[in-house]
Amino acid sequence: MKTSDIEPGKLRARLLRSLGLGLAAAALGGSLFLWIKRGASDDGAPLPLRRAFQVNEKIWARLQSERLSVARPEPPEGQEPRFNGGLGLEDEVDLEDYTVRVESGERRLNLDVAALRALPQTSYSTDFRCIEGWSEVLQYKGTRFSDFMDAYGVGRKSDGTPYRYVGLETPDGGYYVSIDMKSMLHPQTLLTYEENGRPLSDENGAPVRLMIPIKYGIKSLKRVGRIFFSDERPPDYWAERGYDWYSGL
Repeated sequence: MKTSDIEPGKLRARLLRSLGLGLAAAALGGSLFLWIKRGASDDGAPLPLRRAFQVNEKIWARLQSERLSVARPEPPEGQEPRFNGGLGLEDEVDLEDYTVRVESGERRLNLDVAALRALPQTSYSTDFRCIEGWSEVLQYKGTRFSDFMDAYGVGRKSDGTPYRYVGLETPDGGYYVSIDMKSMLHPQTLLTYEENGRPLSDENGAPVRLMIPIKYGIKSLKRVGRIFFSDERPPDYWAERGYDWYSGL
């Protein structure tokens, strides 16, 4: 039926009905937005969004396997990585006497960079992905976190089972992350001391940083000053500010 065949009164009623439905949908959408924005929050995020993050976490945790991030051709040696974010890097540090504090149950260790370099070395080249949407190929060299745990007998309870979480902080505590143990034991999770064939620069986390390419870059903490293990989830800087805690790729 053509529009011209509809009686004027019925056409007007149809138009008014369509307009009313459109306005109702817009009002409902606006109300939903305000409800989410003004409603209860959890860890810095609106409650519905935080619940969505938690569902996402469960899905990623089940899908995660030992698969490796895609290998990429190595960038030119010495190519300076993109700098993005200096939280926890404001204070000057003495790289000669630098130590990493490790806390595992009752054990307390202070390890210098030479001790980490003495562990089995691993290198790989893959994508570093930022939660802001950009990525770049980087080459890393360091020791697997799993090798670090085995070498120093940390990260496991007296019965041999691993703790559920790992917490890492910068020396000044200005930036901190918490990560599930399964992700920390992934073969590409490294305590890194070289990037693109050179020692880490100050702005990229010298003398040692975490690299975990199966998660967004907000988890790859620069300048590791403290490592600790817990069955309770430790604080996480960006999760407290509304971001996805799991941040899986």
